Amino acid sequence: MIKYLFIWCLGAQFLYGQQTEYVDFKSAYADIYFNDVSNHTITGTVIYYFEVLKDIDSVYIDAKGYNSIHYRLDGQQKDSLYTNDKLIVKYPFKANSEHKIAISYQTIPKKTMYFIDWDFEDGNPQIWTQGQGKYTSHWLPSFDDMNEKVEFDLNITFHEDYQVIANGKLTYKQNNESTITWMYDMQKPMSSYLLALAIGKYRKRVAYSSSGIPLEMYYYPKDSLKFEPTYRYTKRMFDFLENEIGFAYPWQNYKQIPVKDFLYAGMENTSATIFSDAFVVDSTAFIDKNYVNVNAHELAHQWFGDLVTETSGTHHWLQEGFATYYALLAEREVFGVDYYHYKLFEYAEELKMQDAAGGSTTLLDPKSSSTTFYKKGAWALTILHEKVGDKAFKKAIKNYLKNHQFKNVETTDFINAVEKTSRKDLSDFVATWLESDTLHYDQLRDFLSKKSTDYKLFFELDCQGAKQACFNFLETSKNNPLKIEVINSLRGAIPEYLYGSKDIKIRQALAQTVYDIPLEQKVNYESLLNDKSYTTMETALYNLWRNFPLEREKYLDQTKGVIGFNDKNIRILWLTLALITEDYDNVYRRRYLRELTSYTGPKYSFEIRQNAFSYLNQIEACKEACKDNLKLATKHHNWRFKKFAKDLLHTIN
Repeated sequence: MIKYLFIWCLGAQFLYGQQTEYVDFKSAYADIYFNDVSNHTITGTVIYYFEVLKDIDSVYIDAKGYNSIHYRLDGQQKDSLYTNDKLIVKYPFKANSEHKIAISYQTIPKKTMYFIDWDFEDGNPQIWTQGQGKYTSHWLPSFDDMNEKVEFDLNITFHEDYQVIANGKLTYKQNNESTITWMYDMQKPMSSYLLALAIGKYRKRVAYSSSGIPLEMYYYPKDSLKFEPTYRYTKRMFDFLENEIGFAYPWQNYKQIPVKDFLYAGMENTSATIFSDAFVVDSTAFIDKNYVNVNAHELAHQWFGDLVTETSGTHHWLQEGFATYYALLAEREVFGVDYYHYKLFEYAEELKMQDAAGGSTTLLDPKSSSTTFYKKGAWALTILHEKVGDKAFKKAIKNYLKNHQFKNVETTDFINAVEKTSRKDLSDFVATWLESDTLHYDQLRDFLSKKSTDYKLFFELDCQGAKQACFNFLETSKNNPLKIEVINSLRGAIPEYLYGSKDIKIRQALAQTVYDIPLEQKVNYESLLNDKSYTTMETALYNLWRNFPLEREKYLDQTKGVIGFNDKNIRILWLTLALITEDYDNVYRRRYLRELTSYTGPKYSFEIRQNAFSYLNQIEACKEACKDNLKLATKHHNWRFKKFAKDLLHTIN
């Protein structure tokens, strides 16, 4: 009992203490092996070199739920004092001394590392990690405290048929009997949560930035024709951001890797962004669901989040607000100023809705929503840039990054940098935009109105009370994003001439707002089925099928072979409509039901499965196989899909 009490107290001391004040871990060299993929077992060793800053009687390294773990200190002392959460090294460490800890371990990660499709012969087997919010210490003894920055080198041994991708530069590949050891070198320090590992069957293409940085873009072999639309504008945005930020890209290379069933849209691991393969698109899908914004956002994080990292969640906007802001600038470079202003407008409207629901918080509240951190953070930087001027703002950004590179930062570090270059007191700005939970929506509208007369006119429109003014706006304005907003506001009462628009987004707005199709617009509406937009085609198919029952077979025949996005949005809708259309392809009805039900199976992405579950439930056709797959889905690693499955299962049962 005394022994366990001692361990608990020691663990508590470290949990609430700030170890970085006493110890500076400099570098790490890890060897990682996957001995049993079917059981998700990892074995490995990691050697840490560290300097003691102040006298201390013990240090710890985070390690969550390991089967076995032990260490050797300075090649002599051996021990395995472990709390199931931390490995504790008990020793009378003296200030200004240097040491080495070699750790050997075995674990089955409960979080952070995900094994995908290893149970299916025709699946897409992958292993990938997600450290932010989950803790890398589940698969590598490391540091949950983001203030501890270490230079990591990873050697990963895996089967020779697979690609292994990790942070840093691939320096060597060692061919073994049936495996390959991949050796990656980082060179610069980083927080442990930004460690990344992705294993799968990939190919890659490499482009080079204007500054000579290798841009490694990975893709599945089957998706070679989707490579260009998926990674479209990558080099252009990289060059733009490096120039706009004014501080050279800080890492050796930049890699991007799509994975199945990712937890988020993307994650900015240092030099190696992992993103959802839902963004692997063809040229048609690019119109509605492209990777451009996620691409720019995660790239901006390589500076804001990776190079300089928040000290705590209180300053989370320094990462997400900045990445959102610079992604907007990159999209302005690609898509133009009208698009840029419209995205700011969308952010303002989202913030307004949050405020109306009572959800507004300060940017310095660690419990703020993503809407606040991302959208309000981007708006705060937009307002600040305008307030201090372009020259002072850019100089402040450069100085901020230069002075705090590879370190952790707080909001005052950034504000001080801007005050120094602008020679302005920013206390009012801080109080209004950072410390206040009040949304100053009028200031956001004023900003847009000053930047564009279109917005000044738009904000004065009332499309339900004064339709003619909205019709006039549609005729005279060249701002297509705002014209789409006006079309949406008219709620289906739109001028027929708009069907002749060459802008695919204008036509998409017609498809989505004209729910009850007037007979005189039928021919024009039918033309939407031919548009190069999977969103437009999906909406038009359903609305035409609903409005004109006598011609349902014609619409189904016209779209029979269309798949749609990666989530098979059109194919799954088509199968559903085919099943409930009387006397349509009766010979194949069982085949259609089997296909639709098969999409609920675990070999498919959760996006496909969720679509199939939803439609089968709506037509009351979720039978035994569907229900079995739904039960499996309640154990999925993606929490949103898991919640969806649990809620639906409760409804069905």
